Amino acid sequence: MAREIIVLGAGMVGVSVAWHLARRGHDVTLVDRREPGRETSFGNAGLIQREAVRPYPFPRDLATLVRVLPNREVDIRYRPGGMLRAAGPLLQYWRNSAPSRYRRLVPEYAALIRLCLDAHGPMIEAAGAESLVRRDGWLEVYRDTGKLAARLEDAEENDARFGVRYRRLEPEDLAAMEPSLSDDLVGAVHWQDSWSVADPGALVQAYASAFEAEGGRVLRGEVNDVAQDGEGWRVEIDGQAWQAADVVLAMGPWSRTWLERLGLSVPMFVKRGYHMHYGSADEARLNHWVMDAEVGYLLAPMRAGIRLTTGAELERLEAPAHHQQLAAAEARARELFPLGERLESTPWKGARPCMPDMKPVIGPAPGRRGLWCAFGHGHQGFTLGPATGRLLTQMMEGEAPEIDMAPYRFERF
Repeated sequence: MAREIIVLGAGMVGVSVAWHLARRGHDVTLVDRREPGRETSFGNAGLIQREAVRPYPFPRDLATLVRVLPNREVDIRYRPGGMLRAAGPLLQYWRNSAPSRYRRLVPEYAALIRLCLDAHGPMIEAAGAESLVRRDGWLEVYRDTGKLAARLEDAEENDARFGVRYRRLEPEDLAAMEPSLSDDLVGAVHWQDSWSVADPGALVQAYASAFEAEGGRVLRGEVNDVAQDGEGWRVEIDGQAWQAADVVLAMGPWSRTWLERLGLSVPMFVKRGYHMHYGSADEARLNHWVMDAEVGYLLAPMRAGIRLTTGAELERLEAPAHHQQLAAAEARARELFPLGERLESTPWKGARPCMPDMKPVIGPAPGRRGLWCAFGHGHQGFTLGPATGRLLTQMMEGEAPEIDMAPYRFERF
């Protein structure tokens, strides 16, 4: 039976939830303080990562910890205030990264990732967004033969267990695909199944337009209050009250704040990230999305220019930007590819909502009938938004979801 539903948060996850609910005939209002796709979903690397069947563990080996400790790396930076603020969740994250626990988490995480292409496909078609998407994979490049060999072993196992297609590129293969890259590379892994998006924010906006075409409503405004009201919910937006039978909380890193106002808590922490767009020098051309795996940044040929994205920064959500990590990434990227000038005056900053067991929260909130959760996707909100929308809609409709949803339940914490 159709009912009124409010979805809070218009990133990839929230827009996808709203689209699936509207397709089922519900009266859906999608709410955000900004236009759809303008927060975390705007600034990511633009990859739909079918190969990402293993979540990012907390480093536990001594060599990595010693490397990271001086706080000068590109792949990870930390701020003492941010570390202290998230000490509890980070300790849980470290524990869950122990080999025995991590082995149990991988198949649960991979179950979601394996749905990503099948879930994005119908939304891309409905949104008429084919021009934004390429289906030729992306490249992970290496300078060290030992590290490349170890990565290829992982790739072989992932292919056997989870159907992840890949191809080893010898230096001559890589040079043929990317002639402008440095010649000190020993090879690469070509992840063949993943898709790339030339403008991530535009894809979310296209999905939002497809949601509106299904009869959905996009409302831009500040959420002032969320409260149970009898058998339903009351949401105050810019001082105006809206009623709904159900509310979906898909506000990414801001979800934790609203849960706390409702008397609930989750051990969420954030990994911040930065990006900048560049031109190309000397008529160089970048043909594929390229990750410098040993350093920890990614170059992506997007509509706005070549986007350089950094690794993770452990810092408070609303703390001021720190641009040293981006500067370090840029210096290393110029050794790999002849970047031109910066195309914007100020780097973009965003935050990934992360859970200590590396899996999102998808499903009902405990003790709050009609409140549903869809947050905590870490590095893969852009990849997993459509799959999350499909699964959560199945749950809200009282259907048996296509995969076991117990690993993502709120009560696991």
